[in-house]
Amino acid sequence: MTNLETRPAEITCEDREHGRLEVIEPRDVPLGGPRAMNVRRTLPSRERSLIGAWCFLDHYGPDDVSVTGGMKVPPHPHTGLQTVSWLFTGEIEHRDSAGNHAMVVPGEVNLMTGGHGISHSEISTDAVPILHGAQLWVALPEEHRDTAPGFVHHVPTPVTGPGWTVRVFLGSLLGDTSPVPTYTPLLGAEILLEPGTSLTVPVDASFEHGVLVDAGGVALAGDGPTGEVSTLVATDHLVYAPPGSTSMTLEAGGTWTRLLLLGGPPFGEAIVMWWNFIGRSHEDVVGYRDAWQRAITDGSGAVVTDSQLVSESRFGVVVGDHLPPIPAPPLPGVRLRSRQ
Repeated sequence: MTNLETRPAEITCEDREHGRLEVIEPRDVPLGGPRAMNVRRTLPSRERSLIGAWCFLDHYGPDDVSVTGGMKVPPHPHTGLQTVSWLFTGEIEHRDSAGNHAMVVPGEVNLMTGGHGISHSEISTDAVPILHGAQLWVALPEEHRDTAPGFVHHVPTPVTGPGWTVRVFLGSLLGDTSPVPTYTPLLGAEILLEPGTSLTVPVDASFEHGVLVDAGGVALAGDGPTGEVSTLVATDHLVYAPPGSTSMTLEAGGTWTRLLLLGGPPFGEAIVMWWNFIGRSHEDVVGYRDAWQRAITDGSGAVVTDSQLVSESRFGVVVGDHLPPIPAPPLPGVRLRSRQ
């Protein structure tokens, strides 16, 4: 998914030391015009910009695509990251400049690597009337941020127990390990809890974790170096848990609950994230933007399509998509900063 904000803010992402649970409230972000879908964004936030290498989390729906128009995201670029698509309901068609064509459907993860540069499009279908899911980005570490583009699809086998179901789409949890490759250690799992169900999962003490509640609500408790900590997490909210816990207990309230559990060791690098680009400096982002604009415009600056696109650019051309690509918004009038 692209960040379709017409005036995206500069985002300087850095690790910050915290020793307590933090609840992060979502903020509404409209993606495009008056019929466009709204998303609820919890990462990055004013409170926190990274959880491990997870650097971006949009949560959307349930939306009736006949009313909102669904997701119609024409070709757009990415650098320095991996995108992770996870649906609860609906269907999205993915195409990219590496030649990959796949459907995003519930319970199956699509991970796209856009290190050196990739472009892709995402179009929801009307095969399923309700669209509901999450789009996440993972920052690539310095040594891999120019890696070649790629795409991986995986169908996790559900792990079940009394009143709960877990699907591990990245990393390892409850004895299941995803084969999807990442460039830093990561955890990504969907957890379903029946009303009143309590589930305790062992977690890596070197990881920081995030819990996004999609439906229902959950009481979260963990053991840490300073003793047990706990908090309540409402629908659409994200809670951050610092490193140090070896287990995490999730207890559903009186309604059916669905959540995403994310984690990874503190990233340890500052990044500059602007629009759909992740770099390490102002010059990186300016260069990425200029390269994209050169690839999609003619001599007069007008956006072009199909055979007129510059296929040898770092972003390539999305195979099989004939929609006009999305031009990059103007850069802010100040220098983009990165700080550790």
